This record gives sequence, structure tokens and C-alpha cells, in this order.
Amino acid sequence: MTGLRVLIGVLALAAGAAAQGREAEPVEVRCPSVLGVGVATEVPFCDIEVQNDPVLGVRVVLPPHRGEATLAFDLHNRHAYSETETRAGRAYTQYQASIAVATMEGEVIARGIVLSEFRSAGDLIDRVGDGAGSGALSAVAPIGVERLFVTLPAGIDQVSVVGQSLDVLRADGRDTFNTAGRPIAVMSNATLSYRPR
Repeated sequence: MTGLRVLIGVLALAAGAAAQGREAEPVEVRCPSVLGVGVATEVPFCDIEVQNDPVLGVRVVLPPHRGEATLAFDLHNRHAYSETETRAGRAYTQYQASIAVATMEGEVIARGIVLSEFRSAGDLIDRVGDGAGSGALSAVAPIGVERLFVTLPAGIDQVSVVGQSLDVLRADGRDTFNTAGRPIAVMSNATLSYRPR
């Protein structure tokens, strides 16, 4: 299963993205915790941490625009890959991460969920370097993908993406994580569709 779309709140398909006068382009993302850059895709992956304060979340800065805008991004789960566990047939893990997109004042605009399962290395979206410049790979890698579309009301110049909770199911049990500061998901490929001012 590559993902199950369960979108709550004001999540909309980008039908209006191609409307006249609208531009879709990469948007500025201020990532307090970078997971890394994909070895195969060269895509930067940004960790989403559980946060109660939107100032501490992943900040998306909007260019000057008129009216509503549509933010789109890929939402992934995080998997700690172990070749040993995979070879032994003990690697199965199911993840369900929930996030929120909020104003900088803390008003929730939308919520999103990504659900994915790990069985083998082929389930990973990409691998990332360990950050030490040694060429080694990080154990943590993005898995699963849900493309989320969020309609942002007029008058907003930035929003925050924060984690809310993570449910993990393994053969030996289930865990829920919602402690502030814990990374629970990953985002990438953020774009904005908008009417320039």
C-alpha cells in the first residue's frame, strides 16, 4: 500500500491552479530540521516535528499575491531502515502521521494524514546522506507519499506545517508519538499556485 488519502479540513484538489492569471512555482520553505537531500532524486526532504507553537514548525513563505493561493506539497512518513531486520523478515512497519497547516497565529487551516507500510527497501522513496560528507547513507528515509493541496485564505503571507501525532504498528505492538519536538513526517516538493500582485 503506497498511501491512503485521508484529508481533513480545507484540503482541495488543485483544479483552480490552472486558472487564468495563476502561477505555480516552488515556494520558499524554512525548514528547522532537514532530513537530507535524496541521493537518487536530489530532492530536499524536510522533517516535520510535533509542535504546539507554529513559529517552531516548517514555515512556508508566500510571495506577494492577490486573493487565495493553493499550497501543494508531498507528505511522507519516516522509516528507520535496517538491512538486518529486512533480511530477517522482521521489518514490517505501518505508519500513520497526522499534520496541520496553520497560520502563524495558530489557526488551523487544514489537516492531512499520510499512511504507508514498509516491507522492503523498494518501499523507500529515496535514501539521504548521513550529513557527514562521508558518502554513507542515513538510516532514516522517506516512505510513502501523499500530495496534499491546501487552499490558503487571502491576506496570509506565511503558514506553518506542524506535526500532530504518529501511530506506528509493528509485529510486536503499536506505539503513538505526540511529544513536542519529535520528527514524525517529512515534506518535499512544495509549490504555490497564486495570482501575482
